[in-house]
Amino acid sequence: MQPAKLGFSPARLQTLDRYFSEKFVDRGLIPNAMTLIAREGEIAHLSLYGMADVERGKKLSEDTIFRIYSMTKPITSVAFMMLVEEGKVALDDPVHRVIPEWRDLRVYKAGFMETFQTTRTDRPMQMIDLLRHTSGLTYGFQTRTNVDAAYRKLGIGEIEKSGTLDGMVEKLAKLPLEFSPGASWNYSVSTDILGYIVGKLSGMKFEDFLHQRIFKPLGMVDTDFHVPDAKHARLAANYAPKPGGGMFLYDDPGKSSYLKPPSLISGGGGLVSTMADYYRFASMLLAGGTLDGVQYLSPKTIELMTQNHIPGGRSLGEASVSMFAEQANLGSGFGLGFSVNISPALSMVPGSVGEYAWGGAASTYFFVDPKEKLIVIFLTQLIPSSTYPAMRRDLRTLAYSAMTR
Repeated sequence: MQPAKLGFSPARLQTLDRYFSEKFVDRGLIPNAMTLIAREGEIAHLSLYGMADVERGKKLSEDTIFRIYSMTKPITSVAFMMLVEEGKVALDDPVHRVIPEWRDLRVYKAGFMETFQTTRTDRPMQMIDLLRHTSGLTYGFQTRTNVDAAYRKLGIGEIEKSGTLDGMVEKLAKLPLEFSPGASWNYSVSTDILGYIVGKLSGMKFEDFLHQRIFKPLGMVDTDFHVPDAKHARLAANYAPKPGGGMFLYDDPGKSSYLKPPSLISGGGGLVSTMADYYRFASMLLAGGTLDGVQYLSPKTIELMTQNHIPGGRSLGEASVSMFAEQANLGSGFGLGFSVNISPALSMVPGSVGEYAWGGAASTYFFVDPKEKLIVIFLTQLIPSSTYPAMRRDLRTLAYSAMTR
């Protein structure tokens, strides 16, 4: 019997691997699965199964490049909080301080795009509303309201389409909010707007800020908004489920829009990355904002970001009007860029109060547990992430169940 490493049972970690390989990869439901489990600053487990590109017969490798979609959001949130620490912006600053054309945003009452009826907001949208998704903005894919429909008609938030951040901001100035800022929670393009604000306040392009202040010093050498020519062969294929089972090719890595720099730099979902890169980012968070002698944020700022900021201390289940989130609503609140575990009992999954997490549209997911000094990252490429919701639940269950101390 192998000895436990960093407090994990090797046999139980093998159970975790079998779960993903036998239940999903071998049955052709997802193309691949890469799982990293780290504790106390060391990698306890790294497993790889399946193909990076089924059609071309390319096996998954440790340096495979994945579309991480909304796992971009925590990175953008960290960038914004750097500016908070520098005194360039405050959480309660009105958004119209940076985006003057948003000063008179209104709230939807009735009607359709050309004939919206609106009311005044109870208060101005604040920066914190963008971080915690209480802004009143939305995503068009939710198909819940007439405001969602207007987003779809105007192409707002479609990160693989044409457009620019400037154009998004201009379009949003003409649309009503779903609700008055702070009143509810709704998954939205809020983090894209944060990226726009980072660019305005820093005086440099948003993508340049990320490279200079986060990616380069952290050694995140493969994280970017596109895949450069020399790395094209490492980009994984992205798949979608077939009706009745199986999957089909959704984004061919040989023709993907990610092979060229996009016109719209999406801080909400535009990045590609690797397991090694995202582990560096998560390690910085777990270490309290400093890694290898470089300080990105202070420990107290990380602590602030990973508390529940939903007004009234409500859970996502209580505050959300959204049809979708990258985290189950039960037992979860939301911080400044992450979901936050406020009750493992309500979530009915092992975990710790204060654990924080988020995922991406292609079924990627990560969580950090400060109490257990634990990082878990899961990468695959199947869109949408709602296809097999049990995967994330069971990842958490199996990872925690493998712990021996």
